Amino acid sequence: MTAKRHTSFPLSSLYCALLTIGAVSSAAAQTESESIEHITTTASRTGTDSFTQPVTVSSVDEDDIALLSATHIEEVFDNIAGAQLQRGNGQEYLPALRSPVFSGAGACGGLLTAEDGIPLRAAGFCNINELFEAHSEMAQRIEVLKGPGSALYGSNAIHGVVNVITPDTTQGGGMTGFDYGSYGYTRYKLRSGYDAGNTGVGINASVTSDNGYRVDEGLDQEKVNLRHRYEGNQFSVNTGLTYTNLEQDTAGYISGTDSYKDKALAQGNENPEAYRNARSLRLWSKVAMTLDNGDEIIVTPYLRDQDMDFLMHFLPGQPIEKNSQRGAGIQTLWSHELADNMTLQAGVDGEYPSGDLLQYQDSPTVGSAFLVETIPAGRHYDYSVDATVLAPFAELSGDIDNWHWSAGVRYEHTKYDYTNNMNAGRVREDGTTCGMGGCRYTRPESRDDSFSNFSPKLGASYSLSDDLLVYGNLSRGYRAPQATELYRLQRAQSVADLEPVVADNIEIGLKSKGDVLRYNLSVYQMDKDHFIYRDSDYFYVANGNSRHQGVELEMEWQMNEQFALIVAATAAKHTYRHSQLSGEIDINGNDMDTAPRHVANTRLRYTPAENIIAELAWNHVGSYYTDPENQHEYDGHDIVDLRTSWDITPQMTVSGRINNLFDEAYAERADYTSFSGDRYFPGRPRNYMVSLVYRWE
Repeated sequence: MTAKRHTSFPLSSLYCALLTIGAVSSAAAQTESESIEHITTTASRTGTDSFTQPVTVSSVDEDDIALLSATHIEEVFDNIAGAQLQRGNGQEYLPALRSPVFSGAGACGGLLTAEDGIPLRAAGFCNINELFEAHSEMAQRIEVLKGPGSALYGSNAIHGVVNVITPDTTQGGGMTGFDYGSYGYTRYKLRSGYDAGNTGVGINASVTSDNGYRVDEGLDQEKVNLRHRYEGNQFSVNTGLTYTNLEQDTAGYISGTDSYKDKALAQGNENPEAYRNARSLRLWSKVAMTLDNGDEIIVTPYLRDQDMDFLMHFLPGQPIEKNSQRGAGIQTLWSHELADNMTLQAGVDGEYPSGDLLQYQDSPTVGSAFLVETIPAGRHYDYSVDATVLAPFAELSGDIDNWHWSAGVRYEHTKYDYTNNMNAGRVREDGTTCGMGGCRYTRPESRDDSFSNFSPKLGASYSLSDDLLVYGNLSRGYRAPQATELYRLQRAQSVADLEPVVADNIEIGLKSKGDVLRYNLSVYQMDKDHFIYRDSDYFYVANGNSRHQGVELEMEWQMNEQFALIVAATAAKHTYRHSQLSGEIDINGNDMDTAPRHVANTRLRYTPAENIIAELAWNHVGSYYTDPENQHEYDGHDIVDLRTSWDITPQMTVSGRINNLFDEAYAERADYTSFSGDRYFPGRPRNYMVSLVYRWE
């Protein structure tokens, strides 16, 4: 099947956005507005006004998170321009931020995820689903820094940073809540704290159960976040302990062109035996000191302990993977005011993670003679990796008249010490050779690897007025190869000859704030080199090059006292920029697969009284190609949600929502391989949720 070509990158989208903003600005000019300060901790290690920063930082606050009552973080990401999560089964997902959806080898590390500013996983040991370890459903806010953030956060922050910020429960008060929804969904929530003046303790916890829409799927998940606070005259210590546990029965893809439109097929599960179990424990302590000269020093040591096991039902032979990571790290920051209008921030980040991976297969492979011979039972991989990451950085920022500027650089050195616990090479566990060219899985000899990089950034903003600002930035993103990419070889690989992924980005934008109208309009272009991707024959291709261009608009327009229009829209083009034959087709210049040109979320909010909110949301995902050759396509979809919230008393709130109001048949994710054809993760049909929350001071 040959899919139709998309139209060229629509510069008209920018024109339309400007017209919309111009029209709304004209109306807003009739109303005097007061500036609203929005503090971000993601664009800087310390709290700063996001409006003046020459970057794009999107934020979803606690009120919106509560109104969404999201069962999956994908529902939060729908409200952020340029971001997209394609939901899989349970809490699984594949992310995208100013990019196609990351999948397969090379997917990890395109996006850095953090909780309270600390990465959820060590740089070389990421998991594509790692955001399920964050307490997003009960966050104070979720911030998304768009574009390369490696100068501040290091490796993996190529396309941006997602930072889940948990509430400071040590200030006293609390809440308890209960969510009930379709398919046996239940969630219990508790937040409570005790404030004793200069000290306090608190808890933020949730327990979730979901029977699932599809056959033999479901999950149970527990999350607990404990906090302690001590404040002195010039010294403070904030400590957090987070534990999460996920037990999930997994339903995988369904196959066949447009199979997601068939209800019976969409609910089916070809692999009822599949599962994923994951546990994480994180402990951190932020020590802040203010010196007599006004300098601020922040030291944040942390510990991680994580493990996961799951059935790889998507591979022949269905092997089991068990992996674990543990380690310690530290973040440091020194802030010094060089002059009245100039500040220097500098520090050193260090991390010492250790990871293990075991992949084994209990039974012989079922299938063709080739699969039976090349994928034997027994251990496929068994190795450990000790890593060291050291990264000094510095940033200089200042203000001159209406200008705000910043310049920073980070040097990062990563070393891996890899130990193979099996026979090396393309052989069985006992060292015997496989027929038909050798075993599928290849293990390199034990060795060390090192990678280094400089990541600079430069940005400036100019205030046209108190409520209007123009900005621009240049930045570089960096990603060291992941441990699994280096040491989990396949087919005829004898060594993974990989370069670090590097991305150069340029962005300009326009920001406005006020009571009536707030918006951020941004235009970007990023060129990325040396990335890994998977072709439609399931081969991994290294040293790919790509270009990412886009226009993003986030806008909130308070039309009158009752109605507000909230928009998050993206028009983007993501293309391959290297020659690579796939079959007889050179993919150079093709659209990258799983990269829709247009994504938009539009919300009409109605507030008939101070204690009542109703919201109608339309989420549009445009068509996209499902293979690098651009021969197969998913048509896209439009989903409408309805949600409302009523504060019965100042302490008690009842809310409800209907997802997929018109019962649209759609796919959360679609792709294509030459082995299985079109594949889909079907979206849920119309479903509902009701919530009850009680708060106290």
